[in-house]
Amino acid sequence: MRYVKPYRLMIAVAAVLFIVSTGLNLVFPLVSGQLVNAVTGTSVGLTVGQIIGILIAVFVARALVDIVSQSLIAEAGESVTRDLRQAVYAHLQHLDLGFFAGRRTGELTSRLSSDVTVVRVALVNNVATLLSSVLTVVGSAALVVTINWRLTGIVLLIFPLATIIARLYSRSLRPLATKAQDCLADTNAIAEEAISGVRVVKAFGREPYEIQRFNQASQAVFRDSLRLARIRATFGPLIGLMFFFALVGVLWFGSQEVSAGRLRPGDLVAFLLYGAVIAGGISGLANIFTQFQEAIGATRRLFEILDTQPKVRDAPGARDIGDVRGRITFDRVSFAYEDGREALSDVSLDIAPGEILALVGPSGAGKSTLFNLIPRFYDPTQGAVRLDGVDLRELTLASLRATIAIVPQDTQLFSGSVRENILYGDLNASEEAMIAAAKAANAHDFILALPKGYDTLVGERGVKLSGGQRQRVAIARAILKNPRILLLDEATSALDSESEGLVQEALGRLMRGRTTIIIAHRLSTVQVAHRIAVLDKGRLVELGTHDELMARHGLYYKLYSLQFEIGEFDGELAHAAEDERLSDDGRAPRSRRRGFSPFSLLDAGAP
Repeated sequence: MRYVKPYRLMIAVAAVLFIVSTGLNLVFPLVSGQLVNAVTGTSVGLTVGQIIGILIAVFVARALVDIVSQSLIAEAGESVTRDLRQAVYAHLQHLDLGFFAGRRTGELTSRLSSDVTVVRVALVNNVATLLSSVLTVVGSAALVVTINWRLTGIVLLIFPLATIIARLYSRSLRPLATKAQDCLADTNAIAEEAISGVRVVKAFGREPYEIQRFNQASQAVFRDSLRLARIRATFGPLIGLMFFFALVGVLWFGSQEVSAGRLRPGDLVAFLLYGAVIAGGISGLANIFTQFQEAIGATRRLFEILDTQPKVRDAPGARDIGDVRGRITFDRVSFAYEDGREALSDVSLDIAPGEILALVGPSGAGKSTLFNLIPRFYDPTQGAVRLDGVDLRELTLASLRATIAIVPQDTQLFSGSVRENILYGDLNASEEAMIAAAKAANAHDFILALPKGYDTLVGERGVKLSGGQRQRVAIARAILKNPRILLLDEATSALDSESEGLVQEALGRLMRGRTTIIIAHRLSTVQVAHRIAVLDKGRLVELGTHDELMARHGLYYKLYSLQFEIGEFDGELAHAAEDERLSDDGRAPRSRRRGFSPFSLLDAGAP
């Protein structure tokens, strides 16, 4: 109701108009009864023509009132839908990465779309209908008492039975409605995953498998929705049927009253019409009742999001960072994920301003976790990460992340134009600054060659661009942001030689004068680093320059030697004729073991 409150005046006016419409609706049975009395010769003080004129005026007035009231309630309903959807989306944007790690994109988008619509219908549209139905039932009941109290007693016998039936239905409606919404969210999640990963689906020929997955989920939605629809379909008519049975009793008893001269024929007609209005109103209330039960389920799903508080957020009294030198300090940092899996253990590391540090180690060593602590995607379980001596938790997230740019290995571009993707680094940058950033990233020339230049649409996730082009757009975006701290997740590991050269050149310009942390998979990246930090099983096991680490003959030496050996093998065997045949010991040809880039084995867990 908090989202309905801003539109309470609009809804109040609509409610008043609904009351007027209900009053006009209640006039019809009464006037119709007087018409019957006039036709049968009973004096009512009005001619038949006058009564017909009153009926026409009532219908016209009611139509005009309904047009205005329904327009107001529609505007209020759409406004509530917009506000609620925007509130949920804004809250999603402020939640930490841990929240999204356990949820699928399709499920969240389902809550933004279908769940919000269900709540809107219940909170706004049905509130107005509820008011109208209640007024209709209460008003009609009051009027029938004035006509004949004995007939009214027959109708009122139905109310206790209707209440019992409503309670029985509510027990099955609410959980089933929630289950149906959950199944719909699962279906949306499956579709979103398959569509976004369509390249993988087609590469493995898994179209039939994905169709089967979607059909199974869709069948579950069909099954639960059908059960829900059947309950809805029987509840309202069943309640209405009970009242129509009561009307049959009224018709029988009323005819006896008319025969005895205790009731005029027109009054019996008016009573029957009011009875029909009451039955229709009760049936409408039953349908509204079922929709409210459905809305409760949808509301729970929405407020599960809105009530979730981000674990990473600004502390009370957090301050802006101010001028940044770029010293990053890990002070005995440990981190464990929610499932209890420890990713870092007692890591201490000091990175000087302007230093380039490479992180290397086997898969699962904790490189990405260490990486993600710097922009506060997560907070340490123990210890502290400091920037220029200040604990990151004492700084506002906005000012901290304004000083950091990330160039990931898997570049994320948005589905807009090249211009929009570059300007994402600085939304207020000038055209000249944007072009300068593109030139520094070696992207300007290929952008001009695109059909619409900087206004060319890149497609979802940049699918219309090559891997090297996407990386250079991402680098241009980072250059435009002009960060003090740069985080690189080996941006060249999946590129061809020509693209790699262009991207490396652009990265060289980007890293100049900035504190840079690189997750390194390739030898060329390690060689530009001032120091190398070697992680293993969440611990910092070695730290130093390339020469220092090689001299220690530790883990780095083993990893480097193994990679160098494979590189030598590739060079030696490139010209060997037997390269395409099995060797004597039955192993696969060495050419099939090619494609190892420097330090690719680190993430394969090589010994």
